[in-house]
Amino acid sequence: MLVSSTYIYLASRSMRRRELLQQIHVDHEVLLLRVNPPRTRDVDESPAPGESPHDYVRRVSRAKAEAAWNRVVERKLPRKTILAADTTVSLGGRIFGSPASMEEARATLKELSGNEHQVLTAIAVKDEDALEVAVSESAVRFRDISDDELDCYVQSGEPFDKAGGYAIQGRAAVFISEIRGSYSGVMGLPLFETASLLKKFGVM
Repeated sequence: MLVSSTYIYLASRSMRRRELLQQIHVDHEVLLLRVNPPRTRDVDESPAPGESPHDYVRRVSRAKAEAAWNRVVERKLPRKTILAADTTVSLGGRIFGSPASMEEARATLKELSGNEHQVLTAIAVKDEDALEVAVSESAVRFRDISDDELDCYVQSGEPFDKAGGYAIQGRAAVFISEIRGSYSGVMGLPLFETASLLKKFGVM
């Protein structure tokens, strides 16, 4: 059994990422960058003009790790290794983040319907001396989704706070006819890349 030698900070509120770290026995605590309402983005997640999906997830995950480290220093917390991550969905070079409305969720899923898209998850691991980033890319194909199915899925509330407007581990699993790559990467934390980087930082 893999057992971590120390705990890390997870710079994410995602329960899915917490569950995946627990799956590989990595002790962690969530490092909240903002503890008071209103809840806003911790870093600027707007794609830069002409930025590729790969460059985008690398930049955002790195920015999250650096922002988390700054909080550790500011709050005089124990200086432990930080793990941050960012996931995006790409179709034809376009970047699809988390939908902000039911209309956006439906429009996104309508574009993904019947097509193969890419899911990119970048992880950034940082300590006092180094910061490294790794990217997992998976291909996911959706079958054709009827308008009634789209409406039902959007009304379920599941598309929100999820890149591309869907959760592979949720009800959207019935839309997926094929996946090539990392299931955990599509969920939001590729365990192979995560374990490899954490080992380099002496955590596992």
